Amino acid sequence: MDFTLTKEQQDIQQAAREFALGEFPERAQEFDRNETFDLDIWRKACELGFVGVFIDEKYGGAGLGYFEHCLITEEFWAVDAGIGNALVTTTFGSEIIGMFATEEQKEKYLPPLVKGEAIMGTAITEPDAGSDPAGATTTAIRDGDEYVINGSKMFATNGDIAKYMLVFCQTDPDNPDRHKRHSFFMVETDRAGFEANKLYGKLGIRANDTSELSLSNVRVPASNMVGEKGKGFKELMAFFNTTRLMVCAMAVGIARAALEESIAHIKKRHQFGAPLASFQINQFKIAEMAAKIRAARNLYYEAAWLADQGKIDHGLVAMAKYFSGEMAVKCADEALQMHGGYGYIDDYKVQRIYRDAKIVEIYEGTKEIEKIIVARSLLR
Repeated sequence: MDFTLTKEQQDIQQAAREFALGEFPERAQEFDRNETFDLDIWRKACELGFVGVFIDEKYGGAGLGYFEHCLITEEFWAVDAGIGNALVTTTFGSEIIGMFATEEQKEKYLPPLVKGEAIMGTAITEPDAGSDPAGATTTAIRDGDEYVINGSKMFATNGDIAKYMLVFCQTDPDNPDRHKRHSFFMVETDRAGFEANKLYGKLGIRANDTSELSLSNVRVPASNMVGEKGKGFKELMAFFNTTRLMVCAMAVGIARAALEESIAHIKKRHQFGAPLASFQINQFKIAEMAAKIRAARNLYYEAAWLADQGKIDHGLVAMAKYFSGEMAVKCADEALQMHGGYGYIDDYKVQRIYRDAKIVEIYEGTKEIEKIIVARSLLR
């Protein structure tokens, strides 16, 4: 399959790279150390059209595809994962809005995201429900024209900075089919009973807001239900088939950063009277990294292209996700190894790359879950 980029796609890719190089490097270490982020960078990204490019033009987006979103994501992560993630996840959950929300909900929630007026997030994971989202126990109980939500969420993206959060809740806890118990609700974060506590001390992507949420008798109008009652799990799986593509692009981007840092270092650094680049063992490592990056990119390009054609291949998406995740972590490990002791110091970018890379094997479905999906798609 030919994945030669169109002129428009090449321009998007180049513009994203230039923006990242112009905005990220001077602030990346600061944001990582302080676990903060400057929202002015997000506003600039919105002004330049990098945020929510897959959102339909009628709601203020560029009306492009997940493929273009992935191109931007890869370029951002190739410069810095923390800032890159903080930017590309400011619309996290809008994919569900685009696929399943009413026209009224789309008009209400989507335009502010691309205009730089609002950030949203999605709350799915719970303390005892990670890889098994059907085990989520946060409840939404109907009370007249409202739903009352009670429960807690972990690792909620943008929980501390979002204007509204898409929350995965049980609406039919007694349904014998555990995959028909849940629904999604949009919860404005200024509602009584909503509390977000930012999580500190993450291994990586520290510029990105991640929070623990507490929802205590949070009341929302029944009209805040997004999608169909009891179809939340099915909608979540459709959502993952788009966000996993984004994670693939993240993995390829950070692996590129690892490769670029490695090449620069082994060309400059000398041992035994010769540059490290002259040693065959380092040449082999560089060659292997480049080949794995190319393979991972081709996997996610194909999966993203099919998704934009309305032909989502669940097995291929899962394959791209697990392969690119493992590839990124391996490349980051090799890059740090080639840096030796210098790689262990946070003055060197490779140390941050090493820490940031691990997340791509974990979120949006661990590599173990992805392998199960791939195997089932083959054995079905």
